Amino acid sequence: VQLVESGGGLVQPGGSLRLSCAASGFTFSSYAMRWYRQAPGKERELVATITSAGGGTNYADSVKGRFTISRDNAKNTVYLQMNSLKPEDTAVYYCNLRRPRSGDYWGQGTQVTVSS
Repeated sequence: VQLVESGGGLVQPGGSLRLSCAASGFTFSSYAMRWYRQAPGKERELVATITSAGGGTNYADSVKGRFTISRDNAKNTVYLQMNSLKPEDTAVYYCNLRRPRSGDYWGQGTQVTVSS
């Protein structure tokens, strides 16, 4: 299993970023995917989840209405569109796969910094 995140960077408050996670080594279309984030000194928190076919999504209350998770099963990629970014969104963002028998897999993370 390999998960490779990209798209992070420095953005001003109110700006937007689109994160991507390219997946390989497993049948991507068979699994739900998740985005987590971890800010300095804080625990890793679940940001968004998308079902295997993309028909269902779930969000943390802190990002509802601002972030959108999506996926392209033909490209084995999951996305996180982040709009109206706030300084408190600053964190390392991680792509996650959870398999029932083998547990959690993580990418290396991509840094998102929201600052003026």
